[in-house]
Amino acid sequence: MKAFLRWVFVLLLAAGAQRAAAQDLVYRAINPAFGGDTFNYQWLLSSAQAQNSIKDPDAPAPPAPLDQLQQFQQSLNQQILGQLAQRLVGNQFGPGSDALRPGNYQVGTYQIGVVPNGTGFSINILDTSTGNQTTITIPGT
Repeated sequence: MKAFLRWVFVLLLAAGAQRAAAQDLVYRAINPAFGGDTFNYQWLLSSAQAQNSIKDPDAPAPPAPLDQLQQFQQSLNQQILGQLAQRLVGNQFGPGSDALRPGNYQVGTYQIGVVPNGTGFSINILDTSTGNQTTITIPGT
């Protein structure tokens, strides 16, 4: 029996003794954070978002889509407010392309100072309720 097992063992070794083949393994990062291609970012992000089944309980609910009547009302309000703003600016500064005249203006809680500079105008806007200030420079033509 031992002789038989030796022959089986020798046959198995002979059958398994084939030429071993190997190749070089090269690591290539996929994630851009670890040196991968930056074009993989969107694919990785969308893949992660698709797998995310946990919803944020503190996230605000998405706004409900407006029906056509609400869209019309919103559009009408924007047009009316736009025309009103044009009339207010026209009354304050005067009509025409050279309507911007130097001076100080008070509109609600805003103090607006229009000052000519070497190339056009600088407009300083100060919100007197908060103290925030913005400067806009308009180049001349």
